[in-house]
Amino acid sequence: TDGEERDGDAAPAPRDTGGEVIGVRRGMFGSDNGGDTSGYGGLVRTVTLPGASSRPYGGWFDEMADELEGALEEQDLVPEHAIERTVVDRGEITFHIAREHLVQVARTLRDDPALRFELCTGVSGVHFLGDKGRELHAVYHLRSLTHGRLVRLEVSAPDSDPHIPSLVAVYPTNDWHERETYDFFGIVFDGHPALTRIMMPDDWQGFPQRKDYPLGGIAVEYKGAQIPAPDQRRSYS
Repeated sequence: TDGEERDGDAAPAPRDTGGEVIGVRRGMFGSDNGGDTSGYGGLVRTVTLPGASSRPYGGWFDEMADELEGALEEQDLVPEHAIERTVVDRGEITFHIAREHLVQVARTLRDDPALRFELCTGVSGVHFLGDKGRELHAVYHLRSLTHGRLVRLEVSAPDSDPHIPSLVAVYPTNDWHERETYDFFGIVFDGHPALTRIMMPDDWQGFPQRKDYPLGGIAVEYKGAQIPAPDQRRSYS
């Protein structure tokens, strides 16, 4: 629950929206190029993305979605071209935005008086190998301090073209968050003022939080004991 939500603005109960199965995960972490040391090597589960929701969304979601769509139309942007789908899942609302319209949608959410999502608390990367043609996802959480509401934006890009517009010009607090997401996932935020690595060395090869990043490494000494690299550890499966 959100302690800042005002009376009458409580989010609706979770809804079953169906979903899209994009793969099957085996073991605790889904690794397939190193020993599974978790003890859960026999665990098998499907990876499912929530499906698009239909109206009414419930609660304040419909009012907010109507305002966003109307504001985009006033800017001569067809809402269906910008908002690929809307997902209500576990009491939260997510707008999946076409990357070429991300900046305009974010600025509208920030500036429209009826929306006023003044704060972006950052961007996170996700890598879905099974989501063909949109393997890389950038997820933004926007908060309205005026209305006490929270909304999520999600943008996707293919591995072959990992470019998404930067939101630093709209939300300056995204500066280091975009650098970290670039560092770990390889998403290139076009227009960022200084898109360089922030955690890994500048000459590091690859992006460590991608699902296809190799688990190999070097042994680590810990209190006199040698801890083998992930790909050399004993497998419990």
